[in-house]
Amino acid sequence: MSSYTIDDLRKDVAEGRIDTVLACQVDMQGRLMGKRFQAEYFVESAWKETHSCNYLIATDMEMETVSGYKATSWEKGYGDYTMKPDLATLRRIPWLEGTALVLCDVLDHHTHEEVAHSPRAILKKQVKRLEDMGMKAYMASELEFFLFDQSYEAAQASGYRNLKLASAYNEDYHIFQTTKEEEVMRAIRTGLQGAGIPVENSKGEASAGQEEINVRYADALAMADRHAIIKNGCKEIAWSKGKAITFLAKWNYNAAGSSSHIHQSLWSLEEKPLFFDHTGKYGMSPLMHNYVAGLLAHASEITYFLAPYINSYKRFMAGTFAPTKAIWSKDNRTAGYRLCGEETKGIRIECRVGGSDLNPYLAFAALLAAGIDGIENKLELEAPFVGDAYGGKGVREIPRTLRAATTEMGESAMLRKAFGDEVIDHYTRAAEWEQEEYDRRITDWEVARGFERA
Repeated sequence: MSSYTIDDLRKDVAEGRIDTVLACQVDMQGRLMGKRFQAEYFVESAWKETHSCNYLIATDMEMETVSGYKATSWEKGYGDYTMKPDLATLRRIPWLEGTALVLCDVLDHHTHEEVAHSPRAILKKQVKRLEDMGMKAYMASELEFFLFDQSYEAAQASGYRNLKLASAYNEDYHIFQTTKEEEVMRAIRTGLQGAGIPVENSKGEASAGQEEINVRYADALAMADRHAIIKNGCKEIAWSKGKAITFLAKWNYNAAGSSSHIHQSLWSLEEKPLFFDHTGKYGMSPLMHNYVAGLLAHASEITYFLAPYINSYKRFMAGTFAPTKAIWSKDNRTAGYRLCGEETKGIRIECRVGGSDLNPYLAFAALLAAGIDGIENKLELEAPFVGDAYGGKGVREIPRTLRAATTEMGESAMLRKAFGDEVIDHYTRAAEWEQEEYDRRITDWEVARGFERA
């Protein structure tokens, strides 16, 4: 929750510090979509509600009006949804002059009920399930990305070829190299901090030009809100300095992938850590055993929400710190799920499956749904894997393709119970469209491989 209130905004508007308010919803891809309001009008009336076309939660990455959705279509006329600002998310945006931002819930234009397939509503439903059980989730998502010396416009003009990374060598934890990139990274850290997102650190990551930004954990909804704003903010700040950032999960065959590791733990509503039991092995409570067992039992079913695009599956390569096996292990970065903070009240499970291209609301919701199912059915947790998981034999694997993950999602009784049939059908259609679009495209690799030799 932001400490910046509507009264603070009114004062800033009256005294000329804020002249623009961004009212944003989050689309299926996790991007901010919305309107730029003249601040005087926003504080007069638009803070109550505004409107948007309902196709915003039924398009692909390129904003194509995709056929096959039940919720909206040309036949239905692409009407409006209501955008209801959540004033708890209101904040100043330091890197944009005179600007504030608020995130909005998406409501049915007629009933004013939340649109079930909107990403924020999907997560809020799982948060409510936990609250009804007397629990809440704390989560943190680590975001990795690549920084380039070209602008977005220059990269596009070059056909995304011959891009110049911000460094020429692996800069994992490298202080001297990241000093060279500090103009951008300091602006990101201080900008996010000024926007009410408590930053912990930035660091070089495991490939040339790769960065990571880490912010403090929060309750699941607040963390998802932070994640969406962080991604947009990083791009805007880099663009303002003539640079470009990509959150593509695997931008280059020879480079490491970019992840979004998700740390998660459950606490009582009275702030008691429910995953910690000092008498349990590694400090794990029986509840944590059940929760992690749920993550593993439904690992294949929830993969789509952690890896939503064709490119996402190019990241799962042995020996790259991206997992290939959906197993758990103790402080082991080769496993899909890593136990962290053992023997302390900060004990948690880290999901290492997700890429930096995921939608945080959908990813968090899917993980919580799987964990809740493990708790409700008291699932038994298998023994932790020991050793190099990449070489593990006869263990659960992450689906290798979007096609396989789509099937697992669409056939998941757990997800249909947790999210609802119409929601799963909606995202199954989104996944099918992504696959259909890719299947009919000709890649540079195919042409280079077969132009002469085929």
